[in-house]
Amino acid sequence: MKNRKQIIVPIVILAIGILALIGFSSMKKPPEEKAEVDNTPIVAVEKIHVTPISLKVNSYGVVQPKYETELVAQVSGEVVELSEVFVRGGFVAKNQLLARIDPNDYQAALIEAEATMASARAALETERAQGQVAEQEWKRITDTSPTELSLRKPQLAQELARVKSAQASVLRAKRNLERTEIRAPYDAMVESRTIGLGSFVGTGSKVGKLLGTDIAEIRLPVADNQLQFLVQEGEDAKVNLVGTYAGKNVIWAAKIARNEGVVDNKSRMSYLVAEIDDPYGLQVKQDAPKHNPIRFGSYVTAEIFGVSLESAALLPRYLVDDNRVAILDTDSKLHYAEITIIRQEGSNVIVTGGLHEGDQLIVSALDYPVDGMKLALLSDEISIESEETIKEASETQIASTKD
Repeated sequence: MKNRKQIIVPIVILAIGILALIGFSSMKKPPEEKAEVDNTPIVAVEKIHVTPISLKVNSYGVVQPKYETELVAQVSGEVVELSEVFVRGGFVAKNQLLARIDPNDYQAALIEAEATMASARAALETERAQGQVAEQEWKRITDTSPTELSLRKPQLAQELARVKSAQASVLRAKRNLERTEIRAPYDAMVESRTIGLGSFVGTGSKVGKLLGTDIAEIRLPVADNQLQFLVQEGEDAKVNLVGTYAGKNVIWAAKIARNEGVVDNKSRMSYLVAEIDDPYGLQVKQDAPKHNPIRFGSYVTAEIFGVSLESAALLPRYLVDDNRVAILDTDSKLHYAEITIIRQEGSNVIVTGGLHEGDQLIVSALDYPVDGMKLALLSDEISIESEETIKEASETQIASTKD
């Protein structure tokens, strides 16, 4: 009996364990099926805009007068008069008197020269009369032809030469008298004055320096490879000059007047010269809008307007690889477009070929890009996730209502 119990008890325990295992297994939920994962690369894109573009060449320079003149005394003497505007920074008009040198000695020299000329003319008239008398006497004495000496022609020529010499002396005296007045050769601004009232100046002494205010010019250095972007290498091109006046940024319109035609030995740059009329606004009418002067010595940056492109696009330079860019085509596939780069501007490039209006430029990075591979838009992925979120929220709300 004891042996039978020893055999039955283990069998019963084993049977109970098997039944319990079967019961627990039947209560366990089957594993949920995992959703299929979409491994299509997701990219971000930007639409390409093809528009007309006007190329510009940037440069810089310092504003200088087109004409500047060192004034020097052409006669010597004491300075007896100075104009009130003949000061540093003063504006003077053409032919305006700036200074006067004592003219007394030169007036006396003119009077003396005029007296000498009057005497020479009187002597000339006397000699002409004597020549006529000599000719009449010769005809009365003999029928032979008279000699030049007998007609006093050498003496007449000598007196004529003295008259011309006297005329030259008068002209010289008048010119020296005029030179006692130092006048402005053109509308100008006084840069410096080196004389004072009562000072003595000699011939060739420096009096001052004038800067012409009719036209200002700016020498603009341009790299040789940038000239290709200008029409006729910049001839007659329009220019915007950007500088500051009274603490504000101001833009002045100018024009390229000439190309200096040489390459600088030090900078290896070509120089275009821009000109701007009436830089100080002195010729503007009183009822005209206020003119901001562009002062001599000012530093300005310049935008030179160049070639106009009928259709071009501006792209970030980092997206270009071996003159190709990645495009998402209409079938949501990767496509590499061959492009023509005209110019690089900072971090961007200007492209004229290979792209069309509305093309979708891929701006995100791809790990292993292959031409023709399937891609998905980042905006589409966000829309799908939003729909799933809304669906889950709706199911949660329904379940809460039933509870």
